[in-house]
Amino acid sequence: MQSLSEEKTIQQLVSYVIAPHCKNIKHADKIIQVASDKNIDLFKYLAIKYNLSLVLIFKRAAKYCNLAFSEIIPRNLKIDLEIDQLKQLKSIKSFGANVLGKQVIFTSPSAIDMLKLKQQIALKSPTYICIVPPNALLEALIESFSNEMSDEARQRLARRWPYASAHLDLSYPSRIIFLLVVFSLISIITFTPLSMTIYLLPLLSILFLIPAWFRISAIFMPLYEPKNQKMLCDDELPIYSVLIPLRDEAQMIPQLAKAMRALDYPSYKLDIKFIVESTSPKTIQAVREILDDTRFELIIVPKSPPHTKPKALDFALPLVRGKHLVIYDAEDIPEQDQLRKSASFFASNLSVDCIQAELVIDNDDESWLTALFCAEYSGLFGIMLPALSRWKFPMPLGGTSNHFRTSSLLEVGGWDAFNVTEDADLGLRFSRLRYSTGILHSKTYEEAPITLKPWIRQRTRWMKGWMQTFIVHNRHVSHFLADAGWKKFLAFQIYVGSLIISAPLHTIFLIILTYRFTEADNLGLQNIEGWLFVHLFFLLAGYSATILHSIVGLIRLKKYKHLWLIPTLPIYWALSGIASIFAAYELMVKPYFWAKTSHGITKRN
Repeated sequence: MQSLSEEKTIQQLVSYVIAPHCKNIKHADKIIQVASDKNIDLFKYLAIKYNLSLVLIFKRAAKYCNLAFSEIIPRNLKIDLEIDQLKQLKSIKSFGANVLGKQVIFTSPSAIDMLKLKQQIALKSPTYICIVPPNALLEALIESFSNEMSDEARQRLARRWPYASAHLDLSYPSRIIFLLVVFSLISIITFTPLSMTIYLLPLLSILFLIPAWFRISAIFMPLYEPKNQKMLCDDELPIYSVLIPLRDEAQMIPQLAKAMRALDYPSYKLDIKFIVESTSPKTIQAVREILDDTRFELIIVPKSPPHTKPKALDFALPLVRGKHLVIYDAEDIPEQDQLRKSASFFASNLSVDCIQAELVIDNDDESWLTALFCAEYSGLFGIMLPALSRWKFPMPLGGTSNHFRTSSLLEVGGWDAFNVTEDADLGLRFSRLRYSTGILHSKTYEEAPITLKPWIRQRTRWMKGWMQTFIVHNRHVSHFLADAGWKKFLAFQIYVGSLIISAPLHTIFLIILTYRFTEADNLGLQNIEGWLFVHLFFLLAGYSATILHSIVGLIRLKKYKHLWLIPTLPIYWALSGIASIFAAYELMVKPYFWAKTSHGITKRN
């Protein structure tokens, strides 16, 4: 309970900080009451309501209270602070440090605490106090505890769950054995004569027919979309964290900031963190230029292996303040109501721990590659993933726009810092630990690679990540079975195993068939070996299901203009086979290498 004198002093502080916006003391009192009713920090509320930067707010408040102010904190200070857990960092408002032989308290206090500090100064307290904006305090804390945060990012999953970490279970011998088995299977399927082909039918059915049946079944499964779902009002919405990992993405910051500001979610309940590698100085500077927005924070990830997106996300995880969190990439433009829809979905479905929004390619008319990339995504995110969710099979998440209950994400150990398809791996871990994953009927628009080289680099990383995930989770089969049960275990083996093997097989079959059908002495079908027809049947079965997926997906998105390109999909898949060869090589020589996809090359803007 505040005394009348304290209330008057706070009113005077507010009047001074937001002058000339404040008309009188009564107006200031009304502002204070609104902030209290909404349970918002008063300084943050003033910044949001009057479009002022927190730097300016704290500078004016410090001046009113006769306190020293600094916009930055000197680097490489030795902070006098001990914590038991890294998650305590997000709530720290002050720390002490020795500056030029003097003990200084750097603090970003609340309005009430600021006035208490003013009283201490009036009493001639011997302590040196310096007011700093919250972002400056946060950066100093991150710098001071960067080693501990990096260690936690690398080891959190291994400590939580040692039987599903690429750090521990992606050994050199396991990679060799895996690739030898894959190479042997491909060789046997490709070169077995017709007389022996009958013995391969079970294997071919598993690799081609069962996945094709999955896809066909998914097409005819009605899409479940909640009707008349109650949307939470502003006061009911929880704090929502948005994590945006960035590396060499300075050119994307204006578009990204615009997309985040457009979100239909109360500003004071958004916790948007730009997570930038320290090796990206231009991106760091670009983010600093937008930090006047109270929703935005900068987290600088120090240079340390592995240099992967999931390591950066794990680094920032202890600083998350939201009840829910979502991942966005640099080029993402989510629908404006996506966070509100997600929070409402979580509130209405208490058993759901993670939901995946639909990813849609919006630069699909820039090249042949982007058009077929759009067709591929339309089938995957619009048809296949909703079906996997309905069947309660392991669901490989997309690399972006997956929304989590923060508590559930922490319980499963966060992301695997060493897995280059951390999204697919995390989806499987959620399934193994019986956490529920659903589909959010909201779209996020993103950019596809326009030219072949970046497409191959991206696809190589994806294929390598699938291989990593397959090896890691099959290293301890008994644990996998105990966690997931037979149904999910077999679904994973068939779905992921077929993805890994079918890509190079499609390429090999296509090359052989093309050669045999165009060979000078063999024009026509009469001299083609019988076993080629058997393989052609399985090839067409796989093709047909995926082609139908793409057609239905494009029609669903009303992207009719790309339907004429569907017959060229076999060439597109052949490129995936080439990428899988590169992925096998990288799996052996640089398993944790993250091939960065450049963004902002599209002409969509």
